[in-house]
Amino acid sequence: MKTIDFSYFIERYTAGEMNEAEKQWFLKELDGNPGLREEVALRKRTDNVLKSYDIIRLRNKLSEIEKSRKNRIPSKTTGKRLPIGIAAALAGLIIISSIAFFGTRHITNDEIINQYYKSYDGVSISRSSQAAASNDYSTGLEYYNIHDYKNAALYFSKVLNVDPENMESTMFYGTSSFEVNNYPEAQRSFTKVIDNNNNLFMEDAEWYLALCYVRTNDMKKASDELKAIKNSRSIYSKNAAKILRQIH
Repeated sequence: MKTIDFSYFIERYTAGEMNEAEKQWFLKELDGNPGLREEVALRKRTDNVLKSYDIIRLRNKLSEIEKSRKNRIPSKTTGKRLPIGIAAALAGLIIISSIAFFGTRHITNDEIINQYYKSYDGVSISRSSQAAASNDYSTGLEYYNIHDYKNAALYFSKVLNVDPENMESTMFYGTSSFEVNNYPEAQRSFTKVIDNNNNLFMEDAEWYLALCYVRTNDMKKASDELKAIKNSRSIYSKNAAKILRQIH
């Protein structure tokens, strides 16, 4: 029996993205797995620390602005209150400066992936009769759904050796390759799906190709792909627009 990689489920649980059935299953796993409980607790503590870190950075920035302001005030004003109008103006400058400080910060490639990447859902895809009839496809999908992406890629590649135009297996082979950091194969697979231009997986392929470019730091191609997604009616258009605002 293969050991389940719980990292994906921990992510969904802590983010509150599980449906009721998933949540009940995961809570049962937590109940009987002390190691898993410790991992979940560690993840929650890490998230809280990161949130606190953002608050601390804001406080430090405000403190720096306030110290700088005090250093610029002439000594003869010591002990006297500033006029209300000046105090209000300074407060406004502090707020604006803080917004500018955080608003102009560009997101890193790792932050993009951590924030926007989610594993491709192999369960919800409608299977073609040809693909479903293949033992290699079924085995690949089983490995995929337990997050054994190395073996999943192996079996989807077997399907493609027999049926190279099978876009469903091409998509799964691409996402499996992405998960095991084989980005050249992932890019080739996603591009093949897009170039086919006659399948149900094109929107997903465009999105994962853009993230693949982000992961490999090819930001020119990533930006071009994200702009195309943003201007389409893709389900990923809003997220593409958000990333573009953060990298430009």
